[in-house]
Amino acid sequence: QAPPSRPTVLQSEDCLYLNVTTPAHSADEQLPVMVWLHGGGFAMGSGNEAISNFHRLPRHGVVLVTVNGRLGPLGMAAHPALTAESPEHSSGNYLFLDLIAALQWVRRNIRAFGGNPDNVTIFGESGGGAKVISLMCSPLARGLFHKAIAESGSPDGTSLAELEAMGERFFARLGVAGAPDPLQAVRELPLEKILATDREMTLEQNTPGRGGLWDLAVDGWFMKDHPLNLFKRGEQTMELQSMARAGVPGRAIIFDKVPGTWRQEGCFSFHALELGYVFGDWDNAAGFWDTIFTMAGPAGAKSKNPGLDDTDRRVSELMMDMWTRFARTGDPSIGEAVTWPVWEEPTDRYLYVSDTAEVKSGFSKILFPGNITADNYR
Repeated sequence: QAPPSRPTVLQSEDCLYLNVTTPAHSADEQLPVMVWLHGGGFAMGSGNEAISNFHRLPRHGVVLVTVNGRLGPLGMAAHPALTAESPEHSSGNYLFLDLIAALQWVRRNIRAFGGNPDNVTIFGESGGGAKVISLMCSPLARGLFHKAIAESGSPDGTSLAELEAMGERFFARLGVAGAPDPLQAVRELPLEKILATDREMTLEQNTPGRGGLWDLAVDGWFMKDHPLNLFKRGEQTMELQSMARAGVPGRAIIFDKVPGTWRQEGCFSFHALELGYVFGDWDNAAGFWDTIFTMAGPAGAKSKNPGLDDTDRRVSELMMDMWTRFARTGDPSIGEAVTWPVWEEPTDRYLYVSDTAEVKSGFSKILFPGNITADNYR
């Protein structure tokens, strides 16, 4: 990936590793397993971030696994020559194959860490949320996990033919298109040239999102169709209306908590802010609040110190309790304290979390305002 904003996060092409944090004292405890898929689109990020490997979430009785995989052009690039050499007639989506390999590793090995391979929850934020939903839509991932949490992220999907055409332009910019064996030529290039060219074309084509130039490939193998089409046909369950039609319980949440000082300065709850609460960094012991300030400033924060207090600790404990209860049982409700209802179209109820948690209605009106409906929203 491109040079990280925090140089302490090491990177290498030798990147297919995962981390396991467990509270188990023996291998026979059969704890629920939560597999974290990091954000950063499909081009950036790391499963080695301090916040996602912090100890407080596992202390709620789960085995936490964080995953790395190939990113950017190494993880997502498609090209006709790559497709031709593939037994499945596919290219791109290598990142997702890495994630599937990680889930297969979990299934084979997690018992040694006190985890239950028959109770695996995948969860992720932003690009990680898109990875979660992509895995839910792929037949290759079937049976490798049992529950899913997607935080602020969903995939679009692009046809393999379009991505192959992008790959041809990419190879041309790299100067290997006219080589006798373009694949061999590009594989001999320095990694730095590949990444630099990817960055240049990303800026030129104004595609800085999910994976820069690259997207989830609708290749007929890993991904049979665009995820939205699969949901609309009811072939997969995640999007709330599809879940309701299929009789699968799905729940909606809006997270609106902001630490006291930032809230007083006019800061609103912005993208990725919930991670400090989900992973239990209510006192900045993991350093999350220092790293997130670059996003807090544009959202209205002026002070580097967000003003964390006991309210942040209570909300964080609540979030960790709900997330791990869901992983354990499929129901995140906490007795009489918080009853998080299953979403149903007639009631349209969701959980609203700020300084407290309360059930509200009208989720679809917030998500799809005006004349836009869930049926025609893309």
